[in-house]
Formats: sequence, C-alpha cells, structure tokens
Amino acid sequence: MKHSIEKSVISTPNAPEVIGPYSQGTVTGNFIFTAGQIPIDPKGQLVGGGIVEQTKRVLENLKAVLIAGGSDLDRVVKTTVFLKNMDDFPEMNRVYGEYFPTNPPARSAVEVSRLPKDVLVEIECIALR
Repeated sequence: MKHSIEKSVISTPNAPEVIGPYSQGTVTGNFIFTAGQIPIDPKGQLVGGGIVEQTKRVLENLKAVLIAGGSDLDRVVKTTVFLKNMDDFPEMNRVYGEYFPTNPPARSAVEVSRLPKDVLVEIECIALR
C-alpha cells in the first residue's frame, strides 16, 4: 500500500529565486522545510561584506520563505549552519542570536570546503507552521 504525503511548494519574491531543481521551501503537515539560503538578495545580487552582512542576509531570506509558508523565525525548531570557515563562528553566532533571542531552535554548525557562489555561510531550517 502506497502512502501519499501532501506537500506544497513555497515560492516568494521576497527571497532569491532558486538556482537549481529545488524549491525555496516545502510544507508538509505542520512542518516547513527550507532550502539552504545563501546571502543573495531577492533581486539576485550577492551580498558583499563579511560574515556579519552575509549572515544577516541569509536569515532575512529564511524569514521571507517562512512567512510565505505561514510561519516565522520564532517557530523554527532546527537549523543547520554551513560555514566556509569555522573561524567565522563567533560573529555568525552573534548575528544568529539577534534573530533567535529567546527559545532558540536546536542547531548544528559545520565547516564545509565550499558553498555555492563561494559565499561564507548557508543556513537551512525546519519550522512549525
């Protein structure tokens, strides 16, 4: 017996368009799963600056996808942070804390050898709807 899970795709002009065969996010049941967001603004421009500016843009992108899916940052239950350089962790963490000031979600943070467009940070999340 095959079970069917209802899934809908999230698409918003308030976050960058996808650059491959994936969605900005998906909704299934009471959960939203976002694609990893990188520091590209909704017009498709790569954000300059360092880890602080890039982390802010990534979190604004995540927020836009979540809002389009009927949620928000305060409903995030898990994030995964991908860093090009773990030395950027303290500054990323400071900015991240501004977006999750109370009851922060569970989180994993890993260093990776390379990210799309050679950005410094990518973050994905799971949230309640």
